[in-house]
Amino acid sequence: MSVTRLAPSPTGALHLGNARTFLINWLMAKQNKWKIVLRIEDIDGPRIKGGADEQAIGDLRWLGIDWDEGPIYQSARTTMYREAVDSLIASGKAYPCVCSRKEIELAASAPHAEDGSAVYPGTCRGRFKSVEEAQSVSGKPPAIRFNVTQKVVSFLDCFAGPQRFEMAALGDFVIAKADGTPAYQLAVVLDDATMGVKYVIRGDDLIDSTPRQLLLYRAFGIAEKIPAYFHLPLVVGEDGRRLAKRHGDTRLSHYRETGVSSNRVLAYLARTMGIEADDSITIDELRSQFWLDRVPQQQIVFTPTDGAWLRS
Repeated sequence: MSVTRLAPSPTGALHLGNARTFLINWLMAKQNKWKIVLRIEDIDGPRIKGGADEQAIGDLRWLGIDWDEGPIYQSARTTMYREAVDSLIASGKAYPCVCSRKEIELAASAPHAEDGSAVYPGTCRGRFKSVEEAQSVSGKPPAIRFNVTQKVVSFLDCFAGPQRFEMAALGDFVIAKADGTPAYQLAVVLDDATMGVKYVIRGDDLIDSTPRQLLLYRAFGIAEKIPAYFHLPLVVGEDGRRLAKRHGDTRLSHYRETGVSSNRVLAYLARTMGIEADDSITIDELRSQFWLDRVPQQQIVFTPTDGAWLRS
């Protein structure tokens, strides 16, 4: 059986944008008879909020979204991540880095990505023979970076179409933080591979994570386990920025607590997928009406009128 996953991160409450992506993922899984795994991506240290995992689970169930296995917590899988990092270091595919964020920003040779963030200039590449030496010389534990040697990574996204990334614009990326915590890029590859995930449906804010993850699949010698990727446009406010408090309270928990029905939220989400719906629609009815080719290719703009309709 083919496998997909729902992977909320408990760094905050689920909002309408998250819900749309999870709902599309669930609808695709149900239509194609994929197994659904619920994975809680809870390794982002201080950003994790207590109880946010339980709230996310409750919000998904409120909408009618279910799963076949889980929840599985990344925080229970740290031994696997650590061993994988060690293997990449041993094979010369990763190296210790003691550069601070400020040092990277100030580096005269540091290029910048499209979002304005500094791209790591490779300062520590080949600088230390081991993690122990890096820590001894610097007096602090190092982060671990993946050594990007491939100049271009291309792939076909099943929703967004052909993609091509110049890796010099992304740089050597962190796979383990200085405190030993695995980075998202590494953890998600190992989790998807070991869970047999064949289809990854997520927001297109993560599309530039894909070339990094493809390099990791190949570095681990598991290229045959690379899943099919579907990157969906985000729900944004009228300012073009992703949903946040500045656009009003769009948390699912807010709608639940203020008496908005799950059917009304489903109706709004259905409309963002190209389906005409009112608040009598059920999630089972959505299953028969959903088609991926009806989903808009452009971002969905959440307006004050949308907010007022949901609350009315």
